[in-house]
Amino acid sequence: MTNTKFPRLLGDVGGTHARFAWQAADGVALTDVSVLHCADHATLADAVSQYLRQQGLPAPSECAIGIANPVTGDVVRMTNHHWSFSIQALRQAIGARRLLVLNDFEALALALPTLDASELRAIGGGAADSAAAIAVIGPGTGLGVAGLLPGGMRAVTGEGGHVTLAPTDDRESAVIGWLRARHGHVSAERVLSGPGLVNLYEAVSALASASAPASALALKPADVVDRALAGSDPACRDAVDLFCAFLGSVAGNLALTLGARGGVYIGGGIVPRLGALFAGSAFRTRFEAKGRFEAYLAVIPTWVIDARQSPALAGAARALDSTG
Repeated sequence: MTNTKFPRLLGDVGGTHARFAWQAADGVALTDVSVLHCADHATLADAVSQYLRQQGLPAPSECAIGIANPVTGDVVRMTNHHWSFSIQALRQAIGARRLLVLNDFEALALALPTLDASELRAIGGGAADSAAAIAVIGPGTGLGVAGLLPGGMRAVTGEGGHVTLAPTDDRESAVIGWLRARHGHVSAERVLSGPGLVNLYEAVSALASASAPASALALKPADVVDRALAGSDPACRDAVDLFCAFLGSVAGNLALTLGARGGVYIGGGIVPRLGALFAGSAFRTRFEAKGRFEAYLAVIPTWVIDARQSPALAGAARALDSTG
């Protein structure tokens, strides 16, 4: 009997990059992995079409795409990119029998049980409780947040990146106050993202000199990271230090909210680049700094995901498996 579930096209679409892979049959490894720049394509359908042409692949039978956006109906409008589409129209354009569109961090959460130890860097804590929930948070173009229920096949997703950011001392209050004057609501994503690194750099520069330097307006997120790692710009290092501390606070909040004694994973493209700087940062101290629940959090392990291939691609495949 012909298996109508394969071949499969799998996607992981963020605000900057669209990653695609191919699964030819049940149980086989993903192949033909490719990364496209979202800005190079007018629509998601165009990006998919280019991927299939470049790889010389036919129309897939099934397709699953994790996307950096809430998925609440047929029409998806991305928060951090201009793409907007109908799921049914996209399915028809791809030529697939079935198309599943889900939040990208839902896909990443589903992939967590498949990660190899070599793809993880431990940052403190004790042993994971296999009977408890797991959490994942990841700064990239935006800030993704999700959870995974015990059993590993059901994810919990939302828009946790847009929770209100809270300070823990006067310096952070001043930084958040400066950002509030510019942006109004200061969400976690306002600082815990690529653009957030630039926001932090502008804030600390402005607070130090009463005005943001003109050079700050031209900085890209990678510039802030590179200068911090090189030690060539104290304001960039200050911004990255604040980034790590804020991430610890928000990740600790997430662990408490979900009861994530199965561990907290750090995804996204920024943190893996920080390497030893992140390991030696205030992240873990701030993760645990929750007053009477410090002991509760101290045993929860945290890991940085440092995988060569986007784990969300495998998570998209697992989503098809669990809903097919």
